[in-house]
Amino acid sequence: MKIAVTGATGQLGSLVVEQLKKRVASENLVALVRSPEKAAKLGIEARAFDYNQPEGLSDALNGIDRLVLISGSEIGQRARQHANVIEAAKKAGVQWIVYTSLLHADTSSLNLAGEHIATEKALKESGIAHTVLRNGWYTENYTASIEGALGAGAFVGSAGNGKIASATRADYAEAAAVAVTDERHKGKVYELAGDKAYTLTDLAAEISKQSGKDLPYNNLPEAEYANILKQVGLPDMFAGAIASWDTGASKGDLFDDSRQLSQLIGRPTTPLADAVKAALK
Repeated sequence: MKIAVTGATGQLGSLVVEQLKKRVASENLVALVRSPEKAAKLGIEARAFDYNQPEGLSDALNGIDRLVLISGSEIGQRARQHANVIEAAKKAGVQWIVYTSLLHADTSSLNLAGEHIATEKALKESGIAHTVLRNGWYTENYTASIEGALGAGAFVGSAGNGKIASATRADYAEAAAVAVTDERHKGKVYELAGDKAYTLTDLAAEISKQSGKDLPYNNLPEAEYANILKQVGLPDMFAGAIASWDTGASKGDLFDDSRQLSQLIGRPTTPLADAVKAALK
């Protein structure tokens, strides 16, 4: 049985590979990456794999039984890219796909949801057995801003008092490894999120506590937050997207209290305090 992981050198993909190596012999794992030479550190076979070059995808999937399809990073291109992969998997005889989707993709107001729903539809229509892991927010999406926030003297955003049930990439990576190695998860759709939700006010308080610096949370209108992100160098489109996702958080798009993630991985999800501590290091 060979298991392949797309985007295996990415932030999530590399963690999925490490989790799989704890469960599966390395010779039965394949990294599907744009640049195989960059995958040497993973210690497994690497094959060239570019979502945008459909003509070579089925050959790269030759001999693969199970595929962890990690959603691409190019927003606006992903439905097409994922469709390329699914079609290639069908041609290559892949028996099972585990896909990383978006929390409550079918009801979410986030602009990311459409591409994930399109991919879920393509999976259903492919006839390939599949599992959908609807991943919630990565805690790192927020903790990556800690250094800048401390420098600026405030944590800013547009999430209001919205509850955010995030988990770390390591938590979601373990879920993917657990799912693809146990056939009981075939055909399931999981809503994955952290055990304990928090607001950005809570996050700012935790940063203040651990850093010893008073860091308030300043809630801003979406357009104002987007302008600040542009001023610190983010491209206009990406800045607008990030601000809109925060507004989505204020509407409950990043909240779930079903604890399906901790049930899947058999342990509590990483506490916010631990994620903040790691970021401050």
